[in-house]
Amino acid sequence: MNKSELIVGLDIGTTKICAVVGELTESGVVEVVGIGTSVSTGLRKGVVVNIEQTVQSVRKAVEDAELMAGCEINSVYVGIAGSHIMGINSHGVIAVKGGEVGQQDIERALDAARAVAIPADREVIHILPQEYIVDNQRGIADPLGMAGVRLEVKVHIVTGAVSSAQNIVRSCKRSQLDVSDIALESLASAKAVLTEEEREIGVALVDLGGGTTDIAVFSSDAIKHTAVLGLGGQNLSNDIAFGLRTPVAAAEKIKIKYGCALADMVRHDELIEVPSVGGRDPRRLSRQVLAEICEPRMEEILYLVDQTLVRSGYKDMIGAGVVLTGGTSLIEGCQELGEQIFGLPTRIGYPRNIGGLKDVVNSPKFSTAVGLLRYGAETELSGQKKFNTRSETSVFEGLIARMKKWFAEIT
Repeated sequence: MNKSELIVGLDIGTTKICAVVGELTESGVVEVVGIGTSVSTGLRKGVVVNIEQTVQSVRKAVEDAELMAGCEINSVYVGIAGSHIMGINSHGVIAVKGGEVGQQDIERALDAARAVAIPADREVIHILPQEYIVDNQRGIADPLGMAGVRLEVKVHIVTGAVSSAQNIVRSCKRSQLDVSDIALESLASAKAVLTEEEREIGVALVDLGGGTTDIAVFSSDAIKHTAVLGLGGQNLSNDIAFGLRTPVAAAEKIKIKYGCALADMVRHDELIEVPSVGGRDPRRLSRQVLAEICEPRMEEILYLVDQTLVRSGYKDMIGAGVVLTGGTSLIEGCQELGEQIFGLPTRIGYPRNIGGLKDVVNSPKFSTAVGLLRYGAETELSGQKKFNTRSETSVFEGLIARMKKWFAEIT
C-alpha cells in the first residue's frame, strides 16, 4: 500500500490512546483499514505529565494499528485537549484591492483578524473563519471573486499552551512518528459525529472524555465557541472506587458495564459483584447504590457544560440541541439526564460517513480518532497542511517554521 494514500488519526487521551488508519478513496470517502488502542498512563486531564509512559502507550497503539492495517505508520494527525485550551472570537477588516475579492484579500483579512495579543507561552492552534462580510453584506461563506471595496471576516481563534503542544509532539517524535498537524479534539469529534443540518441550525457538541469534557458550539455551519472542562469519566471512576471501596481498575470496569447516570432507571432488586481491596472476598451490592454514586457526578459535569453554554451567549442558538459523544457518553441514562439538564433535544453521537472497518470504530469512544482521520483527509485534499515537523530537527524549529509561514503570508 502506498504510504501517501494512508492517513492516521492519533487520539492521545487521558485514559486511552487510539490510532486509526484510513485510506482516502478517489471518491473522497475515508475507509478505515486499521485501529489500535492502549491504556494511557502518562496524561492527566488531557495534558502530558510523563513523556516516557506516553511514548510507550503511543507505540503500543500504533503497533496494533500497523498490524491490522498491514502497513508502516510514519506520520499522524494528533489531537490536543486540556483545560489550557482557550477560544476567542476576533474580527478583521481590510480594503479590497481592484474592486474584486481575491485570494490575497482573504488572506490579508484573516491576518488582520489574527492580530490579537496572545501571551508568549501560548500558541495559535486554529484560526477558523465564521463568516465574511463584503460591503456590509453578511453571512458569506466564500467571498472569492465577489465585487466590493471592503472585506471583513469574523474568526474563532483557538490557542493552547506551547509546552503542552511541544510535549505532545515530543511524545510522537520519540515514538518515531512525524506530526502532520495538531487539531483541537472537540473540532475533530465534530467532524466525525455532526450532520450538516445540525451545524447549520445550531448544535453543541459535548465530548465526554476520560480526563476532560470538550465543548464546541456550531451555528450557520461555523464554529462559534469552544471550551474545555477539567472533568471527565475518570472522576466518575474515582468516585465509584471510593464509594464502593474497590480498586480503581475494577471501578472503571464496573462503570462501563453497570454504570447508570439516572438512579430512577435502575431496578431495586438488581445486584452487582464488586471486588474488594486487600485481597478480601468480593461483595454483592445493589446496582441502585452504584447509580446513586454516578448520578451526582454526571449531573455536575453536565450542569457545568450547561453553565458554560449559557455564559457563552450561544445557548439560544442551539436549535438542533446537544450531541454527547466520547466514552463516558455510553453510560446508561446519559442522554436522558442531558435532556433534563439542558432542556434541549439530546442524542449520543456515533462516527458517521466512513467506510472500511466502520463496525470496528462504531462507538462514541472512537469519535475523536475518526474525526482526526477526517480532518487529515480534508487537509490533504486542500493541500493546506499547517504543521509539519518531518524535515525539522526539533520541536522548536517546527513551531518557528509555522510562524515564518504566517509572516511570509502577511508580507
